[in-house]
Amino acid sequence: MNFSLLKLFVALCALVPAIPEGLAQAVDQTPLVNTPGVLPVFVGVTRANTPIPAYITGDDLDIHIKKTRVLIVAGLDGDTSTSKAAINVMRRFYSEAEFERLREMVSLSIVPCGNPDGQAKGLRHDNGEGGDPSRGYPPTGAAYLHPTNPESQYLWRWVGMHAPDIVVEFVSQTDLKKVEAEFVSPTANDCLAKQLPIIAPCQVGNIPAYTLAIPAGNVTPFAQFTDDLLAEVNSPSFERDNVDFSKARRELQARDQRTAIEIGKQLASVYGHELSSVAYIPAVACIGRLRLAELTGDKRVLPEMQQLTAEYYSGAKPTLTDHSGGSEIAGHILWSEMKTATGDAAYVKLAQQAADRAFSSDGQLLEAMPTHNEMSDAVFMGCPILAQVGSMTGESKYFEMCLRHMRFMLKLNLRSDGLHRHSPLDEAAWGRGNGFPALGLALSLDAFPQEHPGRMEMLDAFRQHMKALLAHQDVTGAWHQVIDHPESYRELTATSMITFAMLRGIRNGWLPREEFQPAVERGWKAVKARVAADGSLVDVCTGTGKQKSLRDYLDRTAILGKDSRGGAMALLLATEIASWEIEQTATHR
Repeated sequence: MNFSLLKLFVALCALVPAIPEGLAQAVDQTPLVNTPGVLPVFVGVTRANTPIPAYITGDDLDIHIKKTRVLIVAGLDGDTSTSKAAINVMRRFYSEAEFERLREMVSLSIVPCGNPDGQAKGLRHDNGEGGDPSRGYPPTGAAYLHPTNPESQYLWRWVGMHAPDIVVEFVSQTDLKKVEAEFVSPTANDCLAKQLPIIAPCQVGNIPAYTLAIPAGNVTPFAQFTDDLLAEVNSPSFERDNVDFSKARRELQARDQRTAIEIGKQLASVYGHELSSVAYIPAVACIGRLRLAELTGDKRVLPEMQQLTAEYYSGAKPTLTDHSGGSEIAGHILWSEMKTATGDAAYVKLAQQAADRAFSSDGQLLEAMPTHNEMSDAVFMGCPILAQVGSMTGESKYFEMCLRHMRFMLKLNLRSDGLHRHSPLDEAAWGRGNGFPALGLALSLDAFPQEHPGRMEMLDAFRQHMKALLAHQDVTGAWHQVIDHPESYRELTATSMITFAMLRGIRNGWLPREEFQPAVERGWKAVKARVAADGSLVDVCTGTGKQKSLRDYLDRTAILGKDSRGGAMALLLATEIASWEIEQTATHR
């Protein structure tokens, strides 16, 4: 960090007022909510289900903005003075005219209280669960379900994806002799500010970080320094030097600048190379590779896929067993893709094996696909294979069964607000539990005949779901682990699947472009940020069956690294984005 940036930052932090002692435990954040341009978001959630707030601005949504992005983190030790200081800094910075020039150079965001439960209960470092959110960085264990200290897990990954250029941890300091307008070294090696410059959160890159002591009482010398420095910053002769962005920010800038084809190739180099079973995860990855090959003209992929599927094609290895579940049923959509790629009708018979599970031994339609397990996932696990087999064979019974299965699942899990509960066990609208119906109906509509009398029913269901989902998109473009709980983590697979469904809806005229295209563009940016060049991913929810409570869904592991499910869904979206971009280019020629 060069000298001018240091001065700018200190000037910003010197907005901290004198903090009287004996503060009430509750910290009023209303001034920020009412500050123009400030956006309330959430870092995560405590074990007591308390959301952990953060405040950002529109500048934080543009990873390429030519400003120094500063993040203040306060209240990790439960001290109210640091939280009030952070709130006051942001309020004054964005509302007072004297800081107008500084606002042209610096973007400020804050996490005002990283330990809300400890602060509310007056426990200071303790968060009420035996954890200390001010220590333990980088956090260990599966995120975000630490039994005592989930705050540190949420904050660590959130900071990584936020990618500021500087992080400043406000710490309390009551000894006036130690209060100066300078940075003070952390006293513990495992605090946030000490570890961010050493360890890359979310594996994106290191971030310069410092601690700043926040005084209590009268601080005249500190205020005088502020006045002198602001006078210098606002003078006509002051110029900001060129400043390097943090490594984390440069990494996310590089990720954002990739084309859909580039991301598709990076993902395809890792995912879609095995088919030990015809389950949906490897099957979707293989579909993604086939579609990418068609877009790029790569002639090597189809023969590789034929080799990969040879044992199933020949009958040497069964595609289904008596114990196969919905995942294997859904995986059979691969055969429709192979039929399209090769023109070989033999693949239709393979697909029919799965679709025919929806009929009794005498050919009668069952109530629903028997592998539904009451979960909203089953919209994807059953509807597309039925619609695709109907399209390939021309037999209307498959379309009728597709509609019947959809109706059964919607009656079981569709909530009055248009979102899907994951199962009747709980009302939670799990992220991928909504991604599955979104993707499932989009793929089914593609195969459904325009003239079929039941098509409009399916289209209406799709549109209503997309409208409900649109209202819950995060300002960064992502959808959350629990759709209507923004304090839950931003989840990659749900974002990929929902963005795919919306884009497919735009491309086919099912959804109004002017309403949904901005959401697709934001969703794609969120996915790009969470996909590294080596195929590593950020925050993919682990495999999830029926859960009994909201807490159970909040506590599902968020995978960091390579993951076949996340890679498959991101690859599928990348090919859809690439196809759309090619269409757009052709249209504007």
